[in-house]
Amino acid sequence: MAQVLEFKLPDLGEGLTEAEIVRWLVQVGDVVAVDQPVVEVETAKAMVEVPCPYGGVVTARFGEEGTELPVGAPLITVAVGAPASGDALGPADPPGRGGPAGASEGSGNVLVGYGTSEAPARRRRVRSVRPTPAAAPATTHGPSEAATAPAAVPHALSSGAAPAPVAVPVDADAVRAPHRAPDGPVPVISPLVRRLARENGLDLRQLTGSGPQGLILRADVENALRAPAAPVGSQAVRSLPDTVVTPAPGTADGRRIPLKGVRGAVADKLSRSRREIPDATCWVDADATELMRARAAMNAAGGPKISLLALLARICTAALVRFPELNASVDTAAREIVQFDHVHLGFAAQTERGLVVPVVRDAHARDAESLTAEFARLTEAGRAGRLTPADLTGGTFTLNNYGVFGVDGSTPIVNHPEAAMLGVGRIVPKPWVHEGELAVRQVVQLSLTFDHRVCDGGTAGGFLRHVADCVEQPAVLLRTL
Repeated sequence: MAQVLEFKLPDLGEGLTEAEIVRWLVQVGDVVAVDQPVVEVETAKAMVEVPCPYGGVVTARFGEEGTELPVGAPLITVAVGAPASGDALGPADPPGRGGPAGASEGSGNVLVGYGTSEAPARRRRVRSVRPTPAAAPATTHGPSEAATAPAAVPHALSSGAAPAPVAVPVDADAVRAPHRAPDGPVPVISPLVRRLARENGLDLRQLTGSGPQGLILRADVENALRAPAAPVGSQAVRSLPDTVVTPAPGTADGRRIPLKGVRGAVADKLSRSRREIPDATCWVDADATELMRARAAMNAAGGPKISLLALLARICTAALVRFPELNASVDTAAREIVQFDHVHLGFAAQTERGLVVPVVRDAHARDAESLTAEFARLTEAGRAGRLTPADLTGGTFTLNNYGVFGVDGSTPIVNHPEAAMLGVGRIVPKPWVHEGELAVRQVVQLSLTFDHRVCDGGTAGGFLRHVADCVEQPAVLLRTL
């Protein structure tokens, strides 16, 4: 007899509590192998393909594309094949020890919550019944897509024999939104949802969630907060879908774009930076003519081409060696400044999904050629949506080349929890006094925004002046090589 196993959205790491379904990679009725990607989700950090740790037939999918699910919410259910002997799995026989084929192999992936070498001993069991000729097809209830007819399940997924059709009924009670008693548990998984409700004085017991099995999502809380005039617990509050927004009285109708995914993460991070960091900005114009000539000479000498961004990154890492105060972070809880021995250099990159900041690990130990290759790899991954959470976290200093947008200057916002960001404008021909005479030179504006808690203006000015000196006279870098 087949067994239906539920695969929940795993913890994708980096403290992420929810993800949005971007694209389903499987349909109900498809046969999936162990560790086969089944859905593509977008988190606040990156686009991720989520592999399923079970092998079998997909019997249900939970959530349409565009739906936001919290970590721990059901993604799919998979019917796995019966043992070769045909015996049903006993209560004392955990999957992976004489259990269903496909589940015994264990998952090789290591997303938090599953991915061990041996399948977990305890899994949620869904009641199944032995089909009879007169039995009607089983259906599911709720927002999920489910098989409405008996699914064909391989008798043994590892064998080459033709699969024998096996009915996989699904217990409707397992997916129906539970009835909550006034003093019963509240179906909330995300700590963010609980905190949002607590900070706004909202009683979660009065809401009915729109998620799987009545799960209360952040959108349910936000919809309730948008309609304060409606009585708490009324149907208007409890069943507002994510796409319905009630305009505030007196406001004009217009297009409303949800702040979620990458855009939402950027908004939250920038707001936190402005709220917590007392930043200041200084800037200087520099003659980049010699830097451009040095780059041209390097590329003319043969070998891989060196990018301008790589040279600017090399200048940054050299300047941070002299001014380590800016390669730091503030631990507000301990009231300490943490200075880092390494430089994990972030760089701002614009993609179709929005602004992302990939991080080059140990940039201080790389030469210009290695930096060029890593910038190219991370930029391509960002455009293709393949950046992982690890690629987007852990930076200690950020380089922002906004000159690619054709602008001369800007006042960057510090990338929290870092302490500083260097901005670089476009390099354009301008009149410049060079060696006592007016000449046309390649001029660039450099700006530094820094956390005033980690240093004073003298240190920030010294850092920026050293960067400008290296831009004007690349030979200055030879002192640190």
